[in-house]
Amino acid sequence: MSRTAVIDIGSNSVRLMLWADGKVLYKQLSTTRLGEGTAFSLCLKEEAIERTARAVSAFAERAKQEGAENIFAYATEAVRSAENKEVFLARVRQLSGLEVEVLSGETEAKLGLFGALGEHGDGGMIDVGGASTEVSFRKSGDLVFSVSIPLGAVRLYDLCHDSIKCLRNSVSPHLEKLSDAPKGLPVYGVGGTATTLAAVYLKLERYSSSAVQGCRIKESELGPLTAQLLSLSAEERKQLPGMDARRADIIGGGAFLLTSVLKTLGADELIVSDSDNLEGYLAYKGMQ
Repeated sequence: MSRTAVIDIGSNSVRLMLWADGKVLYKQLSTTRLGEGTAFSLCLKEEAIERTARAVSAFAERAKQEGAENIFAYATEAVRSAENKEVFLARVRQLSGLEVEVLSGETEAKLGLFGALGEHGDGGMIDVGGASTEVSFRKSGDLVFSVSIPLGAVRLYDLCHDSIKCLRNSVSPHLEKLSDAPKGLPVYGVGGTATTLAAVYLKLERYSSSAVQGCRIKESELGPLTAQLLSLSAEERKQLPGMDARRADIIGGGAFLLTSVLKTLGADELIVSDSDNLEGYLAYKGMQ
């Protein structure tokens, strides 16, 4: 059975997906906070580069041990916008031998859409990442709207922690970019913020991708859930069923941003998808 591995280097975490025979065998995550501090600097921190490059190397080694014939790695906003991106890419190359593809915002949006909607289907996608948020829509097979907001859960945490006033002031200026988004289409949420919110909404004692996949959260329910999270400390959030402890400190700002985008789009519910950029990348490479 031919196996392929994909490594997603995000602003909050590094993820590994092992794929074989048209199926996801498993996904694994390591939280490294590569985008830490990028709200205030155009450069990645040296320590963030090192811990992330080592996580990528460890995943690459595991993929080889699992018999992966192909190992792909891609990076998103934290690397895309960094002035010292070549330092990071060189360190990954040195430790693992991998050449990392740095995705454009538009390509990242297309990957998220494919992950959420599959090869066919119309709809929108919100991906709240660590350093940026992609909002895109597909209609009749074509990408008809795509916006990248330079804010994500990690950047908002750096800027605001859980100050609602700061969150509102940081997020509001970017919402006008969504005024031309299509209306009346289903809107999907992908990425760690959306899946964590779904797990908390469902009160899952243990994360289940099958339970999260297709979970529908009304916009009228998402607002109160966000308010609840922002009222709690990170330690208190960790006690909530479904909460990923690795994301407890940044989930408040991520939830505020996701809720604000959904409301601005005029959508009455969010459909959460556990299938995301990782699956989309294989389609992008023509391997699905």
